[in-house]
Amino acid sequence: MPEKKQLSLFDLAMIVVSLVIGMGIFRTPVNVASKAQIPELFFLAWIVGGFVALCGALTYAEIGSRFPVTGGYYKIFSVCYHPSIAFAINCIIVVSNAASVAGVSLIGAEYLSKVILSADMQTAEYRIAIAAVSIIIFYLVNLLGLKTSSRTQNVLTVIKIVMVLTLICAVFFGEQTSSITPIFNTTTGLPATWSDYGKALGLCLIAVSFSFGGYQQTINFGGEVKEAKKVIPRSIIIGLGIIITLYMAINYAYVRVIGFEQLKTAESIAAILAGKIFGPAGFTVLSVLIFFSVLGYVNVNLLSNPRAMYAMGEEKALPSIFTKKTKKNEVMIVSLTVFTLISILTLFYAQTFDKILNYTIFLDSIGMAFSAAAIFYLRKTTAHLDKSTIYTMKFYPIMPIIFIAAYLFVTVSIYADDPNAATNGLIIFLGFVAIYFITKFFNNKKATNQ
Repeated sequence: MPEKKQLSLFDLAMIVVSLVIGMGIFRTPVNVASKAQIPELFFLAWIVGGFVALCGALTYAEIGSRFPVTGGYYKIFSVCYHPSIAFAINCIIVVSNAASVAGVSLIGAEYLSKVILSADMQTAEYRIAIAAVSIIIFYLVNLLGLKTSSRTQNVLTVIKIVMVLTLICAVFFGEQTSSITPIFNTTTGLPATWSDYGKALGLCLIAVSFSFGGYQQTINFGGEVKEAKKVIPRSIIIGLGIIITLYMAINYAYVRVIGFEQLKTAESIAAILAGKIFGPAGFTVLSVLIFFSVLGYVNVNLLSNPRAMYAMGEEKALPSIFTKKTKKNEVMIVSLTVFTLISILTLFYAQTFDKILNYTIFLDSIGMAFSAAAIFYLRKTTAHLDKSTIYTMKFYPIMPIIFIAAYLFVTVSIYADDPNAATNGLIIFLGFVAIYFITKFFNNKKATNQ
């Protein structure tokens, strides 16, 4: 049965924004400022990150236009590379996204608990309960069908955009003055060289790329978009344009209001901006808004990730039961339920979220580089398509080469900063490759015996 085309340009653009703007922009600027040491390098890192994301957006826009299918982010690996690579990378992505949902929902629960619970009830158990209930609520929303969940996502994304715009307004309520002039310090104590600045930029881009990541999952909805060949590229470009604008503006607000030296070690940077605007009530207002932002992140991941699992089920990388849909609303019931369960289970291990993230960022960077490289294969295999019906990026192949080179630079920077995380990430990746071949061996053996 053909899939219903339910998503419009606005729907998909809002999904792009919610896939990218999570909790990262409310904490990663501290990491970037610490690594950058000077404001010039801080803003350069965000400019470079935005430009790289734009190159990636244009690349994925063309990939999605040439290959508009449900679970597209999985299938581009399956079509362009060996199925074992597709299975391993997507397992990593699904598990890390489930961990992100658990961790982010827990952070939202921590904010909300300080508003709705008394001091003696603000324990880990209550926060986990609030986080679990949040995930379950949006699991139920997604059971109502794609259109209902996408409309819910539109509302939550608009709230998220309004929150960021509100925080940016803190620049009109005074600025931080500091007599300290930021200095770039080297490990040798000698004046900084271009190599020192390059290494610092690489470390900055780890957090920046995390803050900009997520938009590539938009191509998972390719089979459910009205006029996909036009809408997918437009939605990615519009969504990312909104994101880059908001990110640059709020980072300017952080530096202007908090002060660059203070930003390096500040906590709850968004709360500081809210306090400038709303006074003592700022934390309460911000807590509620951040909780809504978290709900948007939870919902969009419950929208996107089951589609990758569905695609893996279609190609027998996962059991075929993962392709099961409800008759009424065509909900990917098994994939959605399994992803939700993984997210809830990892809530009980949320204290290890940062460690999980360190391992998976390394692999995510490799996955981004390999998935973007699929454009070279697709350009050849879909050369027969009518150019008037698909999106074709300008400045090809410069754009995808810049994007791929940037993410390879990030992987090298991660390895240099934390070689254990990179090594363990590769071990996890090879483990999933092994699982693929073991599963395939037993499936072939079972088919032979029948």
